[in-house]
Amino acid sequence: MIKNVHGNTVDYLGSAIVAGRFGASGAMPPEPMLCEELGVSRTVIRESVKSLVAKGLIQTGPKVGTRVRPSSQWNWFDPDVIGWQAKAGLTPEFIRDLQDLRMIMEPAAIRLAAQRASEQDISEIEQAYAGMVDAVENGGDYVRFDLLFHQGMIRASHNRMLEKMDQALGALLRTSFEISTVKKNGPRDSLPMHRAVLDALIAHDADRAEDAIILLIEDAHKDMAQVLKARRRTPLVRARATPPQTSGARRLK
Repeated sequence: MIKNVHGNTVDYLGSAIVAGRFGASGAMPPEPMLCEELGVSRTVIRESVKSLVAKGLIQTGPKVGTRVRPSSQWNWFDPDVIGWQAKAGLTPEFIRDLQDLRMIMEPAAIRLAAQRASEQDISEIEQAYAGMVDAVENGGDYVRFDLLFHQGMIRASHNRMLEKMDQALGALLRTSFEISTVKKNGPRDSLPMHRAVLDALIAHDADRAEDAIILLIEDAHKDMAQVLKARRRTPLVRARATPPQTSGARRLK
């Protein structure tokens, strides 16, 4: 999707904040400087600041000016924030928090799914698994089908609150899958574990389903840790647009 000037400005400033270019809890450059540096109007800067405030990245006030908020206060369920963090580099702390969240949410969801999944639910998860297999064998977007597999599993829990959480967690899960699949043969090696989850769902065996998803999450965590240790570049949640630039504009340092 092509972003407009406002979207590109939010994207650039958000990336700069998450990358630490303004420092932790540091002051943002004043509005006139941002206008000059990015070559955009004050209106664009003001609207972009509002967007970043809504995402929890910055705060504004007559006495404090515009300052970066501590990362613990950022909206970590916002897809843009996740994307900017992926672009800046994922820390061991981020991976740990993501692992903890998955361990809390997915085993509970899979137990409910094993008890409540309909034939239609299972059919959709089977289709997602078939897409994963095809992507491994013939090439394709493995991560897309992996995400559909897990989203289908959560929907099969038939818990409206878990389903709402899944909408917010989509970017986090996608980031997890994109990192773990960087490992050579990672997708192929994960197929038997996904199959075990699916078979347990088909059998409506909650205990076996829970054990299978825990094993799958733990394996993904090991793969992510190896990727980070090797300091390989992690893929982004989605392509990031560049900020608007006029002929005389300069990038922020």
